Amino acid sequence: MISRLEVQQTNKMIQENNLDVRTITMGISLIDCIDSDIKKLNDKVYDKITKNAESLVSTGNDIERELGIPIVNKRISVTPISLIAASCQNSSYVSIAKTLDKAAKEVGVNFIGGYSALIQKGSTKSDINLVRSIPEALSETQRVCSSVNVGSSKNGINMNAVKKMGEIIKEMAFMTKSEQSIACAKFVVFCNAVGDNPFMAGAFHGIEERETVINVGVSGPGVVKRALKSVRGADFETLCETIKKTAFKITRVGQLVAQEASKRLGVPFGIIDLSLAPTPAVGDSIAEIFNEMGLEQAGAPGTTAALAILNDNVKKGGVMASSYVGGLSGAFIPVSEDHGMIEAVKMGALTLEKLEAMTCVCSVGLDMLAIPGSVSAETISGIIADEMAIGMINNKTTAVRIIPVIGKEVGDTVEFGGLLGYAPIMPVNKFSCDAFIKRGGRIPAPIHSFKN
Repeated sequence: MISRLEVQQTNKMIQENNLDVRTITMGISLIDCIDSDIKKLNDKVYDKITKNAESLVSTGNDIERELGIPIVNKRISVTPISLIAASCQNSSYVSIAKTLDKAAKEVGVNFIGGYSALIQKGSTKSDINLVRSIPEALSETQRVCSSVNVGSSKNGINMNAVKKMGEIIKEMAFMTKSEQSIACAKFVVFCNAVGDNPFMAGAFHGIEERETVINVGVSGPGVVKRALKSVRGADFETLCETIKKTAFKITRVGQLVAQEASKRLGVPFGIIDLSLAPTPAVGDSIAEIFNEMGLEQAGAPGTTAALAILNDNVKKGGVMASSYVGGLSGAFIPVSEDHGMIEAVKMGALTLEKLEAMTCVCSVGLDMLAIPGSVSAETISGIIADEMAIGMINNKTTAVRIIPVIGKEVGDTVEFGGLLGYAPIMPVNKFSCDAFIKRGGRIPAPIHSFKN
């Protein structure tokens, strides 16, 4: 039960520190929609999504109104479509993406994730069909998000897929160049992807999951910043304890919302993802937490250590509060979605290389980076390969969501709008990795993967 004191503290966190439930995400299995006739498959997919999620948005709105806890997004994740469409004879799955988009619009969610493939060890014919169709699918839909897992600590890195990802991202950028290459913002490349992540653009409903499930993502950078202000100048033990206790309180809020949503929708509760996901709003920034820790700017010496402290203690506090902490729980470090990170990039304190170093200890990886549209597909693949290697060796989830904005160069700024924010165009190392990327094949798993 939530105590009266916790209610009072929660109200204060909401009113003063931008605490919110970032998303209620309903995971839906589409396994029983499989059909060799793509029209029948589309009909089944549409019917199942709209039936199961018909009350998702209204229920979330009711909970928000009754509890006074802001619930920013209501979303859906589905079984990776490359698995669902494997029996179809069609070479393109764009019609399925459009069906997902139509269903998402009908039930009122802002995003639906799962136009995805898991190809860390190799690709099936269906995987290839899906990957080829991603640029068209994302440029012709509004709400569909896509992800491809190209590496894992157990299987190594599929470098053929990494090479293809650079080409796919460039193609998406060109196809939506009149919209600031926005399709790239709806696409994530993963190593060690998880099937219970409620956050977009990387959410999908894992094959190990139940028929339907409710996963909730909670975010509170402003709450953590406010808590650290009260221990300014204290030692690191005090700093860590403060973050841990604050994460505990935030997680309790998420658990309350998740249990209410589960009960009202008649859908099993899955996990709480306690990820400190920033927004462009002042006071809701990971970079501001670094400032409160004692760093002049994100990117200054000590930033990676500060992020490691933050990420680890957020997880510890969450685990204390709930037995079902999952997803990607920790700290996100997107650039365009965090005004403090944007300022650090503008001032030259934060570079692509420093961000890569920070991904060794953050919750995910390189996120919402805008780079010049002239950067080659091979260079993008090289950036992806570096990030996948970090995930593979460190046995953690890493990801790349990178946007080569056609027509923009270093010094320009791009506006994405809403929670996606805006971003300065970041410089990229100009030396070539073309011959490295063109080798192809698979990088074997590290020696520590053999644990059986």
